[in-house]
Amino acid sequence: MEWLATAAPDPGTCRWEWERNPLGIALLPAGRVWDVLILPSGLGHPTLDVLSRCTDRIGPVLADFGDSRLGFFVPPGTAAGWVATDVRAVGEGSWVVVPHPGRAASGVRWIVPPDGAGTLTDPAVLELSMHEAAASLADADEADKRERGD
Repeated sequence: MEWLATAAPDPGTCRWEWERNPLGIALLPAGRVWDVLILPSGLGHPTLDVLSRCTDRIGPVLADFGDSRLGFFVPPGTAAGWVATDVRAVGEGSWVVVPHPGRAASGVRWIVPPDGAGTLTDPAVLELSMHEAAASLADADEADKRERGD
C-alpha cells in the first residue's frame, strides 16, 4: 500500500481515502511512479498467461468493472512512446482508479496485486507476450474457421 500511495500528491490523503472510502478506491496520477497499459480482456488475459510463463517479475495488473479491460503497470514514461492497436497507454497527465491493495473494492480489482517492492512489468517482455498471445488467438480463430468449414 505504501508504494502505491507514493504516486499520490499527498500519500497520507490517499491512504485515508482507501481506508474510509466505502468503495475502497483512490484516484492516483499516472506518470510519476508508473504508467498503465490497458488491454481489452480478450487480449489481456492471454497476455497475462504468456507473461506468467515468461517471467516471475510481473508488476501489478488491474481488471476494470466487468473485467472488460486489464491494466498492466509499467515504468513511467512507457506510455509516451507506446503505439499499439487496441492498447490504451495511460501516462503523465492521466489518472487511474486504484483499489486498496489489501481489500476487495467495488468494480476494480487486482488480478496481480502490488508486491510492495515497486515491481513493474518490463514493457519489452509485455510487448512480446502480447504478440505471442495475439498469434495464439489468431491460430485458434483460424482453427475454428476450418472446423466450421468457413
